Formats: sequence, C-alpha cells, structure tokens
Amino acid sequence: MMATQQRKRHQLRQSMCPTPAGAVPVNSKALAPYNSYSWPEFVTLGYYVDKPFTCRDCGSEQVWRASQQKWWYEVAKGFVYSTAVLCRACRRKEQKRKAEARKIHMEGLANPPDGRGSQAHPDVCELKADDATCRRRA
Repeated sequence: MMATQQRKRHQLRQSMCPTPAGAVPVNSKALAPYNSYSWPEFVTLGYYVDKPFTCRDCGSEQVWRASQQKWWYEVAKGFVYSTAVLCRACRRKEQKRKAEARKIHMEGLANPPDGRGSQAHPDVCELKADDATCRRRA
C-alpha cells in the first residue's frame, strides 16, 4: 500500500516538474529501514541532488554530491535522515585520530602496567587463584 502511494506521488511529481541536471535516481528498495511515518525528501523527489554544507571542523564550504548520497544511503545503508558534516580532509583526520586511539587502547589492554594481561580491572573484580572466575568486591 505504502509503496503504491509512493509510486503515484513520484509519478505525479515527475509529470509536474522535470528532473534537474546532475540528479541521480533513488532506489528506495535499497535503503536501510528507517522506521518513520514520513519519507526523506530525496525519496519523495525520486532523485538525489547535490547538497551544499559547511564542514563542522574547519568551516569550509563543501558539496555533498548526489552520487555520494546514493552510495551512502543505498550501498553503505546509512541512516536516511543523516547528512554530511565533515569535508574529506577532516574525515581522514578524524579516522586517523580514532585509529591511533584504538591502537593505544589495544596496547594498553595487552600490556597493562600491573602485568595482569587482559584480565578484569582490579577495582571491579578480583581473580580467584583456584578457578579463575571473577567476583565483585563488596
């Protein structure tokens, strides 16, 4: 029922206004489920269009291309109400920062200062010598 209404709405909109140049058609069946009673604007239009945005970190003016939106929503299954907030350079910088933090964290788990390996944190649990189970301290 909902798909039929969506198709009719799309056909009506197509007949009223032509698709702009550079627009990329939407495949609404490829979108991740979004549990909403309304449709995102691009689904209602039936195509993706380039969207300008300002990078949250550096403040540069960028354009989120229609082809990038199609990949994000249909291939990567991104949330349909999300939009681009970081430029490519700031995204790469954030990915490097997270990778380095993850590396440091994993090294800390493998080689803790007390030499206990990856066992539980001493303030939360204590290791019983006889059966290696964890119990909470009272």
